Amino acid sequence: MNPRPDGDRHAEIHRRLAEALAELVPDDPGIPPHPYLRRHLAQHAAQGRVLDDAHVPPSLLPWETSSGLGRLLAGGTNPSDRQQWLQAWAKLEPFSRGLTPLSRLTSLHLAHHAATARHQPLPPSPPADPVLAGSPVTPLWSDCASPDNVWAVTEAAVTSLTTVNAGRRARVQPLLVTGDDHGVIRILRHDGSAAAPPIAVHDGAIEHLVTLHEGLLATGATDGTVSVLDALRGRTIVPVLKRPGTWVSSLTLHHPQGRAPVLLAAWSDGHAAAFNTAAFQPIDLPLPRIEKAAAILRGTTLRDGSGLLLYAQHDTVSSFDGRTAVMRSRHPAAVRALLALPTYGHYAVGDADGTLSVHDATSHGQPCVARTDAASEGAVTALALVEFDGRQALASAGADGTVRLWRPDTLEALGQSIQAHSAPVTALSSFTERPGARLITAGADRTVRNWPLAGATFEHGRAAWTPVTASALSPGPSHRLAVTEGSGTLAWNIDTGVKHPVIDDEPVTALAWVRLRDRVLLAAARSDNSIAVFDACAPRGSAPVATLRGHYSPALALVAIEGPGASSRLASASADGSVRLWNLDTEEALAIRKDHKFSVRCLASKRAEGGVLLASGGSDGNLRIWEAADLAQHGRTIRCGQHIVNDVAFAPGRGPAGPQLVTAGQSGTLRFWEPDTGPEAVYEFDPGDGELNAVTAFPVHGHRVAFAAAGSTSIHVWDPVADRHLLQIVTGYRVNALRTAPQRPGESSTVLLATGEAGTMIFRIHHDRL
Repeated sequence: MNPRPDGDRHAEIHRRLAEALAELVPDDPGIPPHPYLRRHLAQHAAQGRVLDDAHVPPSLLPWETSSGLGRLLAGGTNPSDRQQWLQAWAKLEPFSRGLTPLSRLTSLHLAHHAATARHQPLPPSPPADPVLAGSPVTPLWSDCASPDNVWAVTEAAVTSLTTVNAGRRARVQPLLVTGDDHGVIRILRHDGSAAAPPIAVHDGAIEHLVTLHEGLLATGATDGTVSVLDALRGRTIVPVLKRPGTWVSSLTLHHPQGRAPVLLAAWSDGHAAAFNTAAFQPIDLPLPRIEKAAAILRGTTLRDGSGLLLYAQHDTVSSFDGRTAVMRSRHPAAVRALLALPTYGHYAVGDADGTLSVHDATSHGQPCVARTDAASEGAVTALALVEFDGRQALASAGADGTVRLWRPDTLEALGQSIQAHSAPVTALSSFTERPGARLITAGADRTVRNWPLAGATFEHGRAAWTPVTASALSPGPSHRLAVTEGSGTLAWNIDTGVKHPVIDDEPVTALAWVRLRDRVLLAAARSDNSIAVFDACAPRGSAPVATLRGHYSPALALVAIEGPGASSRLASASADGSVRLWNLDTEEALAIRKDHKFSVRCLASKRAEGGVLLASGGSDGNLRIWEAADLAQHGRTIRCGQHIVNDVAFAPGRGPAGPQLVTAGQSGTLRFWEPDTGPEAVYEFDPGDGELNAVTAFPVHGHRVAFAAAGSTSIHVWDPVADRHLLQIVTGYRVNALRTAPQRPGESSTVLLATGEAGTMIFRIHHDRL
């Protein structure tokens, strides 16, 4: 019998290790596994070719600390169909640093449900799962996408990318370098972990990174400074040049004929300069005379080996050979991206209209080689050359968050576009690793993502996300969900999974369930500035039950005013700066207030002694409280100091001195107010998750109150009195709205609706498990 190959024997050893170690993992995810299991079990399973849910038990995942599970799954040669829990965790892994095990378990629970039970109602008696026994949530409904290929999550938006080779100093893979809009450089390994501490280099956004030699890197930023740093040692070498009052519009390497490579820089005032790449001193090099405006510079090579400098300003691209400047191409809109191609004298241009074209700088008759208008629905924001299925390809990124690949000579599309980010793509780069090349994308959504450069990734593409722009959850016990995605509004019965179209081909900006003559109806703010009230069970295309007109811009928030004698009233807040109170029976406005200076973005209501209170906040940064009966202002106006107020919520119950509220601000903070006692915030919470878009409140533990707030990547649950961050639920995408369903006094759980860029989640939060 032939002996087993060494590779098979090695895999067999690791398989046995994984099987033995898996037996040591506690079934209860509330019990910490041994540190060795947390750190190394997944790696043993991968090397043993048994990386699946059986060999890496789900109860281990809330404690898993290797931060390499996603990389192990991506590099697996034997993908298994028994990786549901592992795949769910791998998508959350980049967001998990600093999370408590309880937050990890909660996030994993909801992500697994979203991946396996889309649009499926909860069974009447769901089977008990010991892995989830300690989870503080019960998923009820999901139409939510999971985060895809997230490689790193950053505190600030990444605005530039490049790779740096270690050269002769170390036999390691290239490192990825990111520059962000806070002026900070980060150096990352291939698993997304930091290779060095962050380096604060600039006082503005770093928009240009150019790899030089031996790990050196040139940076250009909006503070007008060009600097050089040593990426391998993680330190700044020298600031090259600063021009106050300007920003660096371009930074590139150029190879003039008969000279060593030089570093070229251009500034927003039209100034351009050249520097040697040894001492980084200015050198006397002929440069074209350009207008006093931002320019993009790129060097290319001609067939005879001579260098040619390309430069773009406004909607034109010109060339300069050291003596003469020639205009080469004019474009439909301003040039946003310029890239030299491998073919001698060829270059690619992406413009502000989403047009991509390839041109020949050596041609005097037909400089345009190829053109497509399908690169992006917005501006083309970045271009890069990558290796795709063993050949060179041109990658283009757009303001619509998409990335596409093209043949660089004909602009023939290679596969389909992928929706890479939920915000504009800001930078592209690539590197090669086993088992193949990877495309790295950075977006304004503060994520860096890692895509395999293979046919499978682009063969079918990834459809564009259709964000939920409006949502509402009806009172129980049988909850109905209304959601607007794109131009369609549906009502779902989350107990049966049955959906019913309500509005077709009509953008809706706000939804609310209202009562009218013992009927529960759906109010929708439409793009024609009206508010229509529909019977959500009526046949498709039925006329509205009522139509409210008077706003001069679409309503951004709707709130039903509940209570004796007020069950048929609706409050609306609009981009026209007004708050209105409507009588649904007469379809008339009972009261109008125009005290906010700009858009009114949010409303909240609460029953109080003597009636109902209404709170409004908006783009003027102010919070106002109204008597809902006639919109008389209650107390003073509060200047929140959070820039824009995105959302407001009343605390349940009543404080000792009057109503209590919390505001979610553009500044990324929650602020807790007791308006009747003073104008200052009583408590403040900053989860460090970017702008906070939504907030809601619910009672926990007797008379205590918790607030749930939505940031860029997570939902955060906060106890203001104890100043405790109770829970962080990772979504991976921006959540734009949070709502709680009405609950009976003393109820031990709260139903929460979360909607945003990735879809909809509804889940029950159990108070006693927080």
